[in-house]
Amino acid sequence: MSAPRSAGAVAAAERNALADLLLERGPDEPTLCGDWTTNDLLAHLVVRERRPDAAPGILIPPLSFWTERVQAQAAQRDFGANVALIRSGPPSWSPMALPFLAGVDVQEYFIHHEDVRRAVEGWAPRPADPARDELLWKQAGLLGRLSYRSSPVGVTLRAPDGRTHAVKSGPRTVTIVGEPGELVVFSSGRDQAVVSFEGEPADVASVKALDRGL
Repeated sequence: MSAPRSAGAVAAAERNALADLLLERGPDEPTLCGDWTTNDLLAHLVVRERRPDAAPGILIPPLSFWTERVQAQAAQRDFGANVALIRSGPPSWSPMALPFLAGVDVQEYFIHHEDVRRAVEGWAPRPADPARDELLWKQAGLLGRLSYRSSPVGVTLRAPDGRTHAVKSGPRTVTIVGEPGELVVFSSGRDQAVVSFEGEPADVASVKALDRGL
């Protein structure tokens, strides 16, 4: 029996799969990230890992002007060269190279891989991957606490095997059911996810309408 794959190995697999898809699609294709093209998304990933001075602006709005400037510069570089950078992983001096962040990388690259895959018609969820899905299940609980923090009702995430994450308490509860990767995709603000809902219709509608982006 082979040893279970580490978070770092799963993250590397997601990197390579996204890199392959980006090279297949090219720089000018749509993504699920608003009006970003595949080239814009790639530049975001390069900045996240290789420009620690600009990375905080990804999450902190007052700093976003600098991130946008640096990202625009990154987007001007050769597409294939930028793909090679993300395939190789963060350099040793990057904060994103810290081993304990490998689980975050799995989530980041899984979501952005799906951002490219699901931006065109005919997509379907990828086959199950036990190591990847177990890591995504762990991340789903952490992500859910952020994504549903403003929900007016309680929110519980449930995997098909019955495991649950209660991510928000409230007067009533909406349960979102799906495979770990689908729960992560939906909780990150993407509607292109294979999930189902249990709860009062008005409560389900309020959860679907939330701004789930970070």
